[in-house]
Amino acid sequence: MSTDRYSPAPVRGPYLAPEAGAPVHASVTIPGSKSLTNRELMIAAIADGPGRLLRPLHSDDSRRMIEALRQLGIGIEEVPSDGEFGPDLLVTPAHLRGGATIDCGQAGTVMRFIAPLAGLASDDVHLTAHETALHRPMGAMITAMRDLGVDIDDEGTWSLPFTIRGRGRIRGGRVEVDASGSSQFVSGLLLAAPRFDVGLHLVHTGEHLPSLPHIDMTIESLSRRGIRIERPAVGEWLVEAGVPRAKDVAIEPDLSNAAPFLAAALVTGGEVTITGWPLHSTQPGALLPDILHAMGAHTSRHGGALTVRAGDGIRGLDLDLSAASELTPTIAGLAAFADGPTTIRGVGHIRTHETDRIAALISDLRALGGEVEELPDGLRIIPRPLHGGAWGAYHDHRMATTGALIGLRVPGVEVDDIGTTTKTLPEFTLLWERMLGSATT
Repeated sequence: MSTDRYSPAPVRGPYLAPEAGAPVHASVTIPGSKSLTNRELMIAAIADGPGRLLRPLHSDDSRRMIEALRQLGIGIEEVPSDGEFGPDLLVTPAHLRGGATIDCGQAGTVMRFIAPLAGLASDDVHLTAHETALHRPMGAMITAMRDLGVDIDDEGTWSLPFTIRGRGRIRGGRVEVDASGSSQFVSGLLLAAPRFDVGLHLVHTGEHLPSLPHIDMTIESLSRRGIRIERPAVGEWLVEAGVPRAKDVAIEPDLSNAAPFLAAALVTGGEVTITGWPLHSTQPGALLPDILHAMGAHTSRHGGALTVRAGDGIRGLDLDLSAASELTPTIAGLAAFADGPTTIRGVGHIRTHETDRIAALISDLRALGGEVEELPDGLRIIPRPLHGGAWGAYHDHRMATTGALIGLRVPGVEVDDIGTTTKTLPEFTLLWERMLGSATT
């Protein structure tokens, strides 16, 4: 079944960010979470029977995960959905086979989640990625897997591409990993751990562990399917061997993808409502109401929706975003219009995301007349009058949406490639312009 009937083809190439001629007043529905979709696909692939993902995300990253699992022998079928953004997915577990080359594209979740799973395959699995993602750290995963007895041929590079010599099983046991560069190293090992012979005792050895909500998300997803995980100490996890229960799982909206839409309320002096906002969520984006409130917004929840309304202005603040570093570009965009400087700390690891997000934000904001200082673990934005000009996306979806956000208030901002949003939100321009179509005078 094609997803074409659910949404039009995404816009690609240069994009002149539309101005908001008036305060935005809109209600927006956001597609499913990329992080949850790819985690639930992984768990469903090793479950004890078929299971259905309801209202999953359909994007470049989720497509890469689906293709990777299919190449390992997992059955994944598109089935009719009651959602507006694409079909549901029926996942049928199978014996994990190898003999495949898997292209992870730009998806960090695919390269770091599939690698341990590929160690359970019956033959070799070659992992590679788009040329713009080959720089993303993989050394910690390679080290941990080798310590678990998995044979990996990386030709001494400690990075993609590399070949995993699958032998059909991983014994498991105690292993250490330095996940300072990405919490995905922990999540990837935890997701495959139930199928290890003796489970997994995983210990994080680094001084810093970013994006803790993403690890909580992984643990909650596994626990809901009957996998027992204990946390005897901070940065330590015990996973019992077992087979996850098959079940149908509804995917929450992607709360981080909601960030630029909610931020649009503050930038334009309006109000934006996101439908289907969960009462409880392990997504880092769940921190948005508190962050936006601290920046001067009024937030409220009613009937399963979150509404953000602009206050008297945007407040500059000192903010530790280590738990939700993916929100950094959006918050930096807001900070450019604040009443004083904003310091964002705890996000040094975003230098190795789709691009060096700190360097990219500094370059783009300065190009529009902004003042930004680089910090060892973040950046400081000093508001200055901005002007139009080119905004580089740097193959990074969150950089692209930040350019669109700034363009709401600064005429003439052109994002060089809005198509990068297809990584996690192919419908971005449709939803963005629909939101602006709701603007009032």
